[in-house]
Parts: sequence; C-alpha cells; structure tokens
Amino acid sequence: MPHPKVCVTIVTCNSAQYIRRCLEAVFQQEGVSLETVVVDNASTDGTGEILREFAPRIRIVWNHRNAGFAQAQNQAVRSSASDWVLTLNPDALLLPGFIRTLVDAGEAHPGAGTVCGKLLSIGPGFQPLSVRRIDSTGIFFTPAMRHFDRGWHQPDSPYFESMEYVFGASAAAALYRRAMIDDIAVDGHFFDPDFFAYREDADVAWRALLLGWSCIYTPAAAAYHVRTMVPGHRRSVPAVINMHSVKNRFLMRIKNATGDLYRRYWLPMTARDLLVAAGSLLAEPSSLPAFWHLARCLPRALRQRRAIMSRRRLSDAEMAQWFSYIPAARPVRAVVERNRLPWTARGASPDQATVPIA
Repeated sequence: MPHPKVCVTIVTCNSAQYIRRCLEAVFQQEGVSLETVVVDNASTDGTGEILREFAPRIRIVWNHRNAGFAQAQNQAVRSSASDWVLTLNPDALLLPGFIRTLVDAGEAHPGAGTVCGKLLSIGPGFQPLSVRRIDSTGIFFTPAMRHFDRGWHQPDSPYFESMEYVFGASAAAALYRRAMIDDIAVDGHFFDPDFFAYREDADVAWRALLLGWSCIYTPAAAAYHVRTMVPGHRRSVPAVINMHSVKNRFLMRIKNATGDLYRRYWLPMTARDLLVAAGSLLAEPSSLPAFWHLARCLPRALRQRRAIMSRRRLSDAEMAQWFSYIPAARPVRAVVERNRLPWTARGASPDQATVPIA
C-alpha cells in the first residue's frame, strides 16, 4: 500500500537559528510520502543560504517582501495537491513518527479535518528544559473570545495522555486534511491574508468548526516548539505583531461569531473589548493603527462572514460548548463508539461534559 502523501509547509523569515535542524527532523520522518515547501519572506540573516543547501530536497518560494505568515502559508498550500498538509514553524522540532501518527489518527476519523499532537516546550536554540512542560495540546476559547494553547507551560502529566476532540490546533505543527482545506477556503484563501500574522490558526479552527469539521488531539505524536510569543509578555513582542494581534482579534469575531454567542457571552466579550481598546489608547499606542486596518478590512470580512454563515453546519448549542474558561475537550472514544461518527458530524449530547485539563 502506498504511503499517504503529506506536504510540509514552512514559512521562514530570518530563521537561520532553527531551519536546518527543523528540516533535518522532517527528513527523518518515516511512513509517509513527503514533499516539503518552504516560503521565505525576504530573510536577511543567512536563512536563504541554508535553504539552498536543501534545494534538491525542498521546493523554495522566494518572496521579495515579508508577505506575512498567513499569505506565505497559502502560497505553500496552493503549490501542492497532497492529501494532507502539515504547517510547521521553523522553530519546531519533530520527533520520530510524528507525521505518520497524525495521519493515522486523521484517517481513522473521516470527520476530522485537523489533527494535532503534543507540542512540548524547548528553550531558545533547541536547548532542553529541566522540566518537561507542555507548549500546546490544541487551542481553546474563553467566553471573552480569548484563545490560548491548552496546557501551556504546565508540566506534562497524565491529563494530556488521552486522544480528544479539541477546538483547533496551533499552526506551529498542525496537520490539515486537503478536503477540509478546499471546503473551508474563502475567496480561495485557507488562511486569511488580512491577518498577516498571529491568530490565523484560531480563525481557521473557528471556521472549520462552524462548517462541521472536527479537530483531534493525539498525544502519541510529539514534537518540540520554541515559543517566542509568550502569553502576558507583550512588551517582548515586536510592536507590529501586537498591532496585528489587536486587529485580528476583532476580524476573527466579525467573521465567525454568531448572534447566539453574543447573547450568551456579551458581558465578558464587551469587558475584554473595552480593556483592549483602553490598553491600546493609554498603554500601547503603537497598536492604535489596528483599528484603521480593521476598518480597511471590514468589507472583505463581512463578505467572508456571509459566505461562512451561509454554509454553517454546527448548531448554536454545539458551538457554545466550546467556549469555556476551563479548556474544553471531548473524548474521542466515547463519541465514536456511540455515534460511529465524530461528534461534529452528528452533534454532541448535553451529557458530554467538558473535560478539565488543568
């Protein structure tokens, strides 16, 4: 039987510190038929020279300007027709069997459009940490419409050893089914290029969920990830990224939030919105251009919203279950045994309670 076809898509921008070891780990993956596409966003630090060393084994797209993570990933995704696409950050280091384990989980559950594994924290320069800690086991949303990585910075423990349905995956190392990519793309874009960088994976996860696709977390697939954007440390992040973060928070809501979510969670949503606006005005004026960019993107966002909502498959009650201050997940085995289909294809019953992660 031929190996499943997977395209690994990597976006680089001054990634010389990591890209060599990242690619070497990709080439050590077994059990899949791999093609690797790297889109370089005008690196100036020697990344290009390293990529050329791998040229016989990878396809390189050279951008003459920084087009942003979202648009560059779209370039890479469109360059392949493989059954599966693994988006991968250059500061991620895959352990053996990572890709095949994700593919096996996805192929066992046809309703799963996304599969993610256990991302573990590792220090700058891929230096091991003294304690084995979680970087991400998928993402979750709170009623204030904030999204976080499940388990971030917590010690690895048995809590993270169950295969589960989760809201979505971090694009640092996420496997996407081609059929889902084609199904949920809007205006030909999988990732929204207006996001430029940050939150684009959460936007995809939300849209996929609305359109009936589920995301599976499988702890059997493990990788390391160096996290440069740490929650609560905005001062250590470039100002332009913080600006895009503010813009994208509202863009994502405009496109994906339903009236029912507003009715249920209007108070925490409004409180957070006021805090973000006040913070931009009083403490972080470099983020104020986010609101001008938001206005510029608004017509496209509204058009995309109409396209998404016209094809929506998930009910209000099902959608609301995924917004919780305790990371939400659904056990894969229980749902599959009872319904014979992933829960998003048939609907989850009220007695499937949120699984506390921490």
